[in-house]
Amino acid sequence: MTQLFNVCEYLLDRRLAAGDGQRTALTGPAGEVTYAELHDRVCRTAAGLRAVGLQPEQRLLMVMADSPQFAVVYLAAMRVGAVPVPVSTMLNATGIAELLRDSRARFLAITHEFASAAESAAAEASELAGILADSPLSASTRPVHLLDDLAAFDPDESVYDTSGDSPAFWLYTSGTTGTPKAAMHRHASVQVVCETYGARVLGIQPDDRCLSAAKAFFAYGLGNSLLFPMSAGAASILNPVPSRPDVMAEAAVKYGATLFFAGPTFFANMLRAGMPSDALAGVRLAASAGEALPAQLYERWTGHFGIDVLDGIGMTEMLHIFLSNRPGEVRAGTTGVAVPGYHLKLIDEDTGAEVTEPGTPATLFVRGDSAATGYWSRYAASRLVFQGEWLRTGDTYVRDADGYYACLGRTGDMIKASGIWVSPMEVEARLLAHQSVAQAVVVGAADADGLEKPVAYVVLAAGQQATEAELIEFCRDGLPSFKRPRAVVFTDGFPTTATGKVRRVELRKMAASVLRPEPPTGPAEAHP
Repeated sequence: MTQLFNVCEYLLDRRLAAGDGQRTALTGPAGEVTYAELHDRVCRTAAGLRAVGLQPEQRLLMVMADSPQFAVVYLAAMRVGAVPVPVSTMLNATGIAELLRDSRARFLAITHEFASAAESAAAEASELAGILADSPLSASTRPVHLLDDLAAFDPDESVYDTSGDSPAFWLYTSGTTGTPKAAMHRHASVQVVCETYGARVLGIQPDDRCLSAAKAFFAYGLGNSLLFPMSAGAASILNPVPSRPDVMAEAAVKYGATLFFAGPTFFANMLRAGMPSDALAGVRLAASAGEALPAQLYERWTGHFGIDVLDGIGMTEMLHIFLSNRPGEVRAGTTGVAVPGYHLKLIDEDTGAEVTEPGTPATLFVRGDSAATGYWSRYAASRLVFQGEWLRTGDTYVRDADGYYACLGRTGDMIKASGIWVSPMEVEARLLAHQSVAQAVVVGAADADGLEKPVAYVVLAAGQQATEAELIEFCRDGLPSFKRPRAVVFTDGFPTTATGKVRRVELRKMAASVLRPEPPTGPAEAHP
């Protein structure tokens, strides 16, 4: 007989049974919420969701700031057997509408910061039955249900009879193929990541307070801000505003952060901001993911702040980190070793053979019980990434004789900027929309911190002129900031193969020095 298991019970009811009802579950600008208060609001909202017609396994798209409302909607939806789908708050109306249609969501949950874009998107989604909002909407074409009204229902503590293999939530990712795909996660996946990386790598304890620069709609941020702390009876610091070094430092001090999560780009920005060395006083450990953490950046950051950083790699498809350094055992410039419970192998994709010789580059594959069941309505992409028990990461790695892995970059052409996948084709399409651009090819290149950023190679149309600054600003106006090229190189043509295809590998080589400062050209200093 199938054993019943529900994420909401695992994260919330279990805390009450352990006597943690009066412990702080959530804190931040919205105030403190105890586990007992959160449980009550979730049970009330679950009753409200049932009342407005949300059915088990129906999708609920979430465009919500990090807040108690996010936590309540996410947990309540799974409690009733529905499937919450947190999506990027950086999406415009067109992007939200695309995901509403793709997921066939019946309801859309929003916080006021994104009301305008969400209302416009809702008008384009024919299957949408209603909107859940934290404030009234003036121009909605769908019924609007206020979150406070849903939370005013009598609490219903019943839990839909899900099992560990039941669909729990989806997370969209562009992954290695460039088009948004929903990775479908089971209820059991949450327990797996909490009891592997959360417990055995972070060593999270009830007295910890977690602060994440990565927002909760990311798989990385979701684990940092909700799954890990709630699994241990710890507290989550939720900040609805965009993450900036000064904002994170202020929150760390004000709310007593002990665990800090970010990506390499954010760590580099903290150093550039000139923050004092005690800006994160109280933080016992930091974690990094999203892109490889260069050794030089690791040394600079830990040397300045005096806090160790555990670099790791995770994927939306695996829910969280499966390869990581360990406290007290960090090897700078590596991604560490396999997280307990996960298995790794390197595959030469030309031959299909496993690579066992240390120092030999190959594509990284991972096996673990937190893997998604596949992509929603993406057969070909699912077959490429989910290969039996193994998942193809799309990253090229080498392993040393001690079992430490180091990332060499993407196996394909995707760019990972600020920890987020960027499709070169999307940036190229924006550049081609400029009247002066005839051709454009975008590749990744390392900046002065060793972090990958987009660089554009552009051929201008005959008789047209444009400056680098003009094209970068044009991209800034049409794309999120992390997708805009950091440099534009004008060229008369591109290196091509015999069949006329652009050799991106050659452009990547050419771009290697574009974002790095030139070495001094003056006379060398004399030394005694």
